Amino acid sequence: MAKPTGGARRVLRPGRTPAKTGPTSRVGRYTPAEQSGRYTRPIPRNVRRSAPWFGPAILILMIFGILMVLLNYLTVLPGSVSIWYLVGGLVCIFGAFVMATVYH
Repeated sequence: MAKPTGGARRVLRPGRTPAKTGPTSRVGRYTPAEQSGRYTRPIPRNVRRSAPWFGPAILILMIFGILMVLLNYLTVLPGSVSIWYLVGGLVCIFGAFVMATVYH
């Protein structure tokens, strides 16, 4: 291995690229997001709005699902206690939760 003769020289090993030094290196320095290309512009408010029927649909699905499960256990629905009423009610409740996660 060669030894450096002066303080400014560096030993280069095969297969390794020396680190950048000087005014163009950005190691440890803050780079604004716009300059680095990682900036994503926010979506305009008029695009992020949900349809006017979306909120009432969430409430209707939630109430319908709860009523279906409740009335199933009170044996008010036709056909006595059935697992399909329970499944239908739970699907309505789950659908309402899924809709609520994308509501703006």
